[in-house]
Amino acid sequence: MKLKQLAKLAVITIMALPVIVSAKTMKVGMGDPIESDQGAYALRFKDLVEFYSGGDIKIKLYPGGALGGETEMVQNIRLGSLDMALVGIGNVTPFSKKLGALTMPYLITNSSDAVLITTGELGEYWNTLAKEEAGVNILGWTYSNFRHLTNSKRPVKNMEDVKGLKIRVPQNSIMLKSWEVFGANPIAMAWTETFTALQQKVVDGQDNPYIVNNTMKFYEVQPYLTEVHHQYSLQPLLIGNRTMGKLSEEHQAILNRAGLEAQQYALVFQMTEAENAKQNMIDNGVEVFTLEDEDKWVELAKEKVWPEFYEDIGGKESFDNVLQKMQK
Repeated sequence: MKLKQLAKLAVITIMALPVIVSAKTMKVGMGDPIESDQGAYALRFKDLVEFYSGGDIKIKLYPGGALGGETEMVQNIRLGSLDMALVGIGNVTPFSKKLGALTMPYLITNSSDAVLITTGELGEYWNTLAKEEAGVNILGWTYSNFRHLTNSKRPVKNMEDVKGLKIRVPQNSIMLKSWEVFGANPIAMAWTETFTALQQKVVDGQDNPYIVNNTMKFYEVQPYLTEVHHQYSLQPLLIGNRTMGKLSEEHQAILNRAGLEAQQYALVFQMTEAENAKQNMIDNGVEVFTLEDEDKWVELAKEKVWPEFYEDIGGKESFDNVLQKMQK
């Protein structure tokens, strides 16, 4: 066969081969271990995205702070050097003060409040703030329940017992002020440094929901836990505006759909697994207490913390509007 015929045959053969398009891989960073409620959300999100996209989008998870602290991950998302991350809402507020409304102590009183404040009109309100102020989109929320206090010093049954305790808190001014008002000595600290700080007694305690406390194995260094209901832990899945803007409308829709469905799954997971996490902590020697005077905590929060931050979160009128919508 002549050279020209061979060349023509090669071209025809190549043209007949199926075109192979490589899948787009997107990285998702997480502060907590894969066994946590963040992990439950992330695994569900991964499965849904890969299913709905027909494999066009692959999700790679990086749990346990593998890609850095939560505030660092938010910054990288904003810059476009990281695709997505699951983080505590308190670590988003340095980039959007108005989102700090979600960390106001005793704003959320139960899981129904948590769902109401993150869906519908209010859910859209927070997402608009996130886009405009922080440069990120909220794809969904992990509902982690109330942040209970753990510590290595003593049983905490009332506000008097809290006095002087060094409590690790995210870099969130409202959360720092809350613990200060309650009588503790709050210390802002990156999540990735927390276990070591507790182990070495740089701080006495920290606050997080049962599943987080259990999966982080805080029972190894924190023998006391008190069920405090000052803050319901919300952990959004974020994607940067820059990254979102580079995706097709179809892929954007897939991420939004998967984010919402994973959010629904995470709520059920938390409600069923929190009790198991609590029992495992008890089995590992943790003593659990309830507050004798929580009405006093609520009163102080509303009188001493809320008014100080109205202007930071958009004004008292804006905050009252959130309260009104939650009561409908």
